[in-house]
Amino acid sequence: MRMTVIGCSGSFPGPQSPASCYLVQADDQAGRTWSILLDLGNGALGVLQRHLALDEIDAVLLSHLHPDHCLDVCGLYVTRKYSPARADGGRLPVHGPHGVERRMAEAYGGEEGSALAGQLDYREWEARQPVRVGPFTVTPIPVNHPVEAYGLRVEADGQVLAYSGDTDSCPELSELFSGATLVLADSAFVDGRDGTRDIHLTGSRAAAAAVEAGGVQRLMLTHIPSWNDPEVCRAQAATVWAGEVELAEPERTYPL
Repeated sequence: MRMTVIGCSGSFPGPQSPASCYLVQADDQAGRTWSILLDLGNGALGVLQRHLALDEIDAVLLSHLHPDHCLDVCGLYVTRKYSPARADGGRLPVHGPHGVERRMAEAYGGEEGSALAGQLDYREWEARQPVRVGPFTVTPIPVNHPVEAYGLRVEADGQVLAYSGDTDSCPELSELFSGATLVLADSAFVDGRDGTRDIHLTGSRAAAAAVEAGGVQRLMLTHIPSWNDPEVCRAQAATVWAGEVELAEPERTYPL
């Protein structure tokens, strides 16, 4: 299993990165490469095309329905509906929280908004109910954000990628992170600056959740807005996490 960071800017696209999108790939026993997207935030669709042909996406998995995590699903629909080179590969599975079909129709707007389901096969998460996509098993775990939101636990090749999505501290992070090969954790807030709770983690709170979960091998911070100094987020995490604190870098591929 390997993960390519397509976008990791927190809350909105930054000057160096689109909003949230992570391309995760693994090969099945027959040698076919499967490609799934964890979120598809605004600005991500353009960068994604430098790493994958859009008709090679096997599924889109949305942690929640804020624009910085889902809005480029609208552009993906356009490519599947109108591209002269489009192939009839059937509807693309798009997994997301309850109301995902309505949310994307509203985002697209107009009468055509309701037509997105002709190209996209919407499937609503059920908490803790695993979903299989090729060699991947993906389990949605509810997390702590102002809207319905899930962390996604992705398993393949005996490895575990635990993606927090957007969340603040909550008991469910232990369930999500436990024994993970790599924890990819929200670090949008900064200790001593952002006092509002129940929206985002700080670096130190992300690290504390990983330590409490137990068995985590690697910690990587992501969803860092352009107004943050990433090194401050890293330093705050390092006060809790004994190993290397990694920072997600746009367009870099990380083997697990």
